[in-house]
Amino acid sequence: MPVTLNMNMAMTSWFDIIGLSPDSQEDEPGIKHAAEYVKTLIDQEVKNGIPSDRIVLGGFSQGGALSLYTALTTQQKLAGVTALSCWLPLRSSFPQGPISGVNRDIPILQCHGDADPLVPLMFGSLTAEKLKTLVNPANVTFKVYEGMMHSSCPQEMLDIRQFIDKILPPVD
Repeated sequence: MPVTLNMNMAMTSWFDIIGLSPDSQEDEPGIKHAAEYVKTLIDQEVKNGIPSDRIVLGGFSQGGALSLYTALTTQQKLAGVTALSCWLPLRSSFPQGPISGVNRDIPILQCHGDADPLVPLMFGSLTAEKLKTLVNPANVTFKVYEGMMHSSCPQEMLDIRQFIDKILPPVD
């Protein structure tokens, strides 16, 4: 789809990105439409026999932002979220206190590089602080990786694996 920040050139994108500052306008209809699409994917997995509380949402950059937003707005209890190099979209639409939904105790692993030039670490830090007001703060883990830009690293992948192993124990 065309992305405003990308000079309206088409790129793989969940929703339009207008700017990369905390006060930038956001594509609210696009974000909500993408979240509804992810919720239909969850519904399909549930119909295929996967309990929703065995589903972990995760993503990088826009995908991580969408995973956070979807987990905080769905009525399906999820196992957890991995949110990499991202931010919480439509953050002002959330309450000042805890969310009332089924995922108020959801485990969240949020990871960010301290050298990210695209989504600055400050966005990750602000997101982590906001998440701790929305869900059980003991379940929010924010990890920062020294020297990592808008990418991933082996330690981050190991941390994700350990997180998933912890929240999704084997089924007998």
